[in-house]
Amino acid sequence: MNAVYKILIKPIVSFLSSPIKRRFILIVILALAALADYLYLGLARRTFVFYTVDGGVIVVEDRMLKHTPAAGSNVHEDDIIRYTEETLLGPVSPDLLPLFPRETRLKSLLYRNGAVYVNLSQSASLPPVEGGAALDNFMTFHAGILRNFSYVEDVYFFIDGEAAFPGEFSGRHEIRDDTAAEPTIVENL
Repeated sequence: MNAVYKILIKPIVSFLSSPIKRRFILIVILALAALADYLYLGLARRTFVFYTVDGGVIVVEDRMLKHTPAAGSNVHEDDIIRYTEETLLGPVSPDLLPLFPRETRLKSLLYRNGAVYVNLSQSASLPPVEGGAALDNFMTFHAGILRNFSYVEDVYFFIDGEAAFPGEFSGRHEIRDDTAAEPTIVENL
């Protein structure tokens, strides 16, 4: 017992006697725990753009979405499906307008060779009851997909199998806002 004390316990106790060294060890342990948690959960940060109820100013929401794919599925496609479903749910804040009516559903989504084909339910063709223009909302959604997924080159929208706004979306678009110089950042974890 005396040998164990001299070999193992005494050096550890002397090392941890310094408050700076104790704090350093705690920081290292917390950092390793956070890294393990991040790797285990497989979360990815995604940004969502919505507009305010009063004035239509752009607001950006950050959300952490699960990144791990289902067995035997396309990783890229699963990530875009999760992003699309979150967009259809709308903003977290009650002061923001949803991009699509609440009853809009994702019917299907296909990712092939850099292009995303999104088929939404019929209600997507209508502007949300709360306000907003359907074409502007589709353009915002289009830009959001391109911004969050660098491997996507273009997005094609369909409503009940029919092309939505053909010719309006070609390549990468930036969200234009003439009312605000900088978007407001809202973080939701």
